[in-house]
Amino acid sequence: MPEQTLFMIKPDAVSRNLIGEIIRRVENAGYRIKDLRMIKFDRDEAERFYQVHRNEPFFQPLIDYMISGSSVPMILEGPGVIQGVRDLIGSTNPANAAEGTIRKDFALDGRRNSVHASDSPGTAAREIAFFFDQHS
Repeated sequence: MPEQTLFMIKPDAVSRNLIGEIIRRVENAGYRIKDLRMIKFDRDEAERFYQVHRNEPFFQPLIDYMISGSSVPMILEGPGVIQGVRDLIGSTNPANAAEGTIRKDFALDGRRNSVHASDSPGTAAREIAFFFDQHS
């Protein structure tokens, strides 16, 4: 089975009509979208998804942001997709992101940074299972 990762377009990018442009970049990089949906987190779902950050000072502002609008989670697959997509999106803080990355080009700031991508195989498996059933 090809390597998979969870990739999500966040509320700031959805509200600015960037879904198509971001997907174009992902597909042009050679990754296949295996499944995709549009969701709107409720507070409980957002807190469960970001539970790893529960004790961080940015946790509640992150949750407030994530419930502010729709998001588009998707399963991407392809060789080296986890690291490849991390490279494609750039640093969490767009000021530190490389030129031409999704976050450098579209993020508004470190929290409203337009996209999320899993950072490891274990995280990818957990995050994919959060949004998609085993038949995806």
